[in-house]
Amino acid sequence: MRGNVRRAMMLFAGRKDRTRHNVDPLPPGQRPQDILAVLLLTVGIAVVVFDIPTYPWLRSLPNEYRRAFSTFTDFGKADWILVSTGVVCLFLLALDASRYAFRLRMTIGAVFTYCAFIFYSVAATGLLAIAFKWTLGRARPKLYEEVGPVRFDFFAFDGTYTSFPSGHSTTVAALATALAFIFPSYRWLIIVAGFWTAFSRVMVGAHYPSDVVAGTLLGITFTFFTIRALAHRRIGFHISSSGKIRPNMNSRSARACVRTVWQVLCGQRGTKRVLPEGSAGDKTERTGA
Repeated sequence: MRGNVRRAMMLFAGRKDRTRHNVDPLPPGQRPQDILAVLLLTVGIAVVVFDIPTYPWLRSLPNEYRRAFSTFTDFGKADWILVSTGVVCLFLLALDASRYAFRLRMTIGAVFTYCAFIFYSVAATGLLAIAFKWTLGRARPKLYEEVGPVRFDFFAFDGTYTSFPSGHSTTVAALATALAFIFPSYRWLIIVAGFWTAFSRVMVGAHYPSDVVAGTLLGITFTFFTIRALAHRRIGFHISSSGKIRPNMNSRSARACVRTVWQVLCGQRGTKRVLPEGSAGDKTERTGA
């Protein structure tokens, strides 16, 4: 594991020079000032137009709606994402990938890179959301009748005043953005699933629409800039000739890797790396284990 960590640090350090020659200015709409303008506009509209009538509207709906959305709203929790990706990264980090065949090494590298990227995006955006929550101190919808929809109590350090932004929506947006870039063929399906999971926070009465909008923009923005930084270093992603960000693992390579892993699990092929004739360890590493 220590050897893998050293090699990973060397890999990141070696990408610094390449980054200097692969920096292009941010296009309009992706600059920080543009994103801030979109955030102020959308959150402001949501506060004025949607937040006030939302709570009375939810109370007028049958309880079946709330129960239906409550069945999958917890998919927006960060714990299951962090645990699953973290365990996978630790397991792969402990492997000596140099012993395995080419396709298995490719699979290990890709899975580790994308799992580590998801872990970092979800963890970092979650910490940012928590910092904003406890600093801004917006009252949750359950206090609507007492203090109204726009009550802020800065540094209240009270769980009932942690509505803005929505942590679930931030996590969902970060995960959906990461998966949409990793699996571009399923992008729209991922976006729709992420939308309904984030919207469920409004339907279960945990957040106002503006909380969900702010959390979603936070998760999308942070994850996108993380992807862009990785793409400039060709770690997991790259920037195509047309300027679009693409995953390094294309669909053809992914199918070949999945097929190889399946054949290994079924015992149809070995796992060991085949060395050239006359290499050290050739006799012991020629056949699969």
